[in-house]
Amino acid sequence: MSNGFSLDAIDREILFHLRQDGRLTNAELAKRVGLTPPPCLRRLKRLETEGVITGYRAVINPDAVGRGLEVMIDVEVYANDLKTIQALEDTLASYEEVVEFRRMFGRPDYFLRVAVADHAAYEAFLTGKLTGLPGILRVESHLTMKKIKTDS
Repeated sequence: MSNGFSLDAIDREILFHLRQDGRLTNAELAKRVGLTPPPCLRRLKRLETEGVITGYRAVINPDAVGRGLEVMIDVEVYANDLKTIQALEDTLASYEEVVEFRRMFGRPDYFLRVAVADHAAYEAFLTGKLTGLPGILRVESHLTMKKIKTDS
């Protein structure tokens, strides 16, 4: 947030309701937060302009699009030169199976969240795309037993 912009209780309430249902009309959102539509729309536009709201998206059922198996992967690297690291990051970020990619402080060096259809598709991803990439020292896969809480 730029220029000392701070959120008040109504802004937080707007964000809460939009996280629950990003398709709310301005009129319905205004009603839920106790405003009339014009000031609600001004607040919404301000939240977008200030970068608090960075976009809107559809939440897709992974099973419906053939991505029902989600695997968390720890990746450690041995490379310490910027060129190899950048090439590795570019390659991993380009894979459509990779739905989240983070560089971490400490170990592991990277965290990947991969979504594929099934175990065979994960094996194909692991052996065909991940294993053997220059700079990778170790890969450790973690399969989810149960999702307890997720933001999406």
